[in-house]
Amino acid sequence: MTTTFAALGIPEDLAEFLAELGYVTPFDVQAATLPDALAGRDISARAPTGSGKTLAFGLPLLMRAEGAQPRRPLGLVLAPTRELADQIQGELDPIARAGGRSVIAAYGGVGYEPQKRALARGVDVLVACPGRLADLISQGDVDLDEVRVAVIDEADRMADMGFLPEVRRLLDRTPSDRQTMLYSATLDGDVAVLTRHYQRDPAVHEVGEPGPDLEDMRHLFWRLDASNRIEVASNLIQAAGSTIVFCRTRRGADRVTKQLKRAGATAAAIHGSRSQSQRTRALKSFADGDVEALVATDVAARGIHVDDVACVLHFDPPVDARTYVHRSGRTARAGAQGVVVSFVDDAQLRDAGDLVRRLRLRADLATPAPVTLQGATERLRADPATSFSDAALAVADAVAEPPRRRRDTRNGAHAPAAPQRRRRRRNYRSRRPVASAGGGSGARGR
Repeated sequence: MTTTFAALGIPEDLAEFLAELGYVTPFDVQAATLPDALAGRDISARAPTGSGKTLAFGLPLLMRAEGAQPRRPLGLVLAPTRELADQIQGELDPIARAGGRSVIAAYGGVGYEPQKRALARGVDVLVACPGRLADLISQGDVDLDEVRVAVIDEADRMADMGFLPEVRRLLDRTPSDRQTMLYSATLDGDVAVLTRHYQRDPAVHEVGEPGPDLEDMRHLFWRLDASNRIEVASNLIQAAGSTIVFCRTRRGADRVTKQLKRAGATAAAIHGSRSQSQRTRALKSFADGDVEALVATDVAARGIHVDDVACVLHFDPPVDARTYVHRSGRTARAGAQGVVVSFVDDAQLRDAGDLVRRLRLRADLATPAPVTLQGATERLRADPATSFSDAALAVADAVAEPPRRRRDTRNGAHAPAAPQRRRRRRNYRSRRPVASAGGGSGARGR
């Protein structure tokens, strides 16, 4: 049954402003978690990237964080990557401004001084990557002793990247009675450790599938040697439209980007050796449709959400099945369909076969690279029984016309521009009493 933000407990004034921004109907994760979050309970939620998590934790966070003192934020969001931190800040900023709140993002790759000046003025909500936040604390520029609400976003990615020890040290600096909200694609393993030590009787919600639905994707494995890959990749990108190209190394991503441009495709690279301004420009250009391809390493792509990605290209093979699933999950989101293409040579066929069997993919490993990408675009998707052994058909029909970009994504990738700020200040205070925040106990939370 469809609900509204107001029915979930969001103040009417804020609900009206959300409608102005295009946020009318809550996503599933928002409908599931907002009532508990607004009541002050700890939240432990399994939800995939792009499901609407930012508003799910951001609205309760903004409602409780107001009037921060210099260098003492009231709300804290920990994110694994610069891009995710930037996206969270960008989505929350217009809502925060309209309600008289402030929110900034702090991450590496850029200078310290702008972040230090903002913190010195007082910031209500701080969105930060663990490493940069630890540096700012060590330099005396921020103290977490007044944090009322702490959010750990993409906790499973934090674990994969080795950030959980730093996350725990940062949470140990916050008050034991804080409210703690944790969002992750999985809730077991190292993520469960955070729940045991830093949450008290959390409301547990599981939304969506545990991982991307591989059945919504067409999986193609094209056999070709290195000398032909750029030409085939360029043709694929120009036929498919928005494509994320995965390379194993940073140097490889730069090389492939340059070669794709020479071959006629528009492309931008994103990886850890690029400056933050370069990474931001690359992501924006791709999200806005100014470039057809985003060439990325696995680490740089973590946490990035862009709607309507038509194709994922494994230019270099993934290291394991889990990486294949994570990469491929950039397409076929929110019920859409997508195409996943893997380049393999003869030496890689055995590993590719193991991957196909482990993930139970419907794919033909003997398909040679196509000669042309011209042809009808809908037949393969319309007829699931179509064989992948016909190379020309597999390519021409698997690559559909690029979908039109939706401006109202409600997840930060293409968030609509905020309307002009009204003269009156929005009232974001909840009309329902807030229960005692469920942070970890002194023994467990420190």
